[in-house]
Amino acid sequence: MARTPKPPHPGEVLRECLPEGFTVTQAAAALHVARATLSKVLNGRAAVSAPMALRLAQWLGTSPDVWMGMQSQFDLWRASKRRLPAIEPLSQPAAPATAPTTPDRAPTAAP
Repeated sequence: MARTPKPPHPGEVLRECLPEGFTVTQAAAALHVARATLSKVLNGRAAVSAPMALRLAQWLGTSPDVWMGMQSQFDLWRASKRRLPAIEPLSQPAAPATAPTTPDRAPTAAP
């Protein structure tokens, strides 16, 4: 696997988005979350959850996908640094996905 640079934790990016002098307490109040919760995100000790991504997007005028994408990139980078067990590749191709079928229903007669 190619080495990729460490992506920033979304909390680092969020910290840069806050206006100078804006406190964690003020930001937490604006987002309607506990100060401790926001502090953990800002310090990289907690992930951005889907509900938090929705709040951040509404507050900052961004998309929740931006925040979830940053979190996914960070999580994948961190996971890539851990040793995985030896996994054998699938020897035969997987069957193509098909739409679920429903049981046949007998046509109903019109009244």
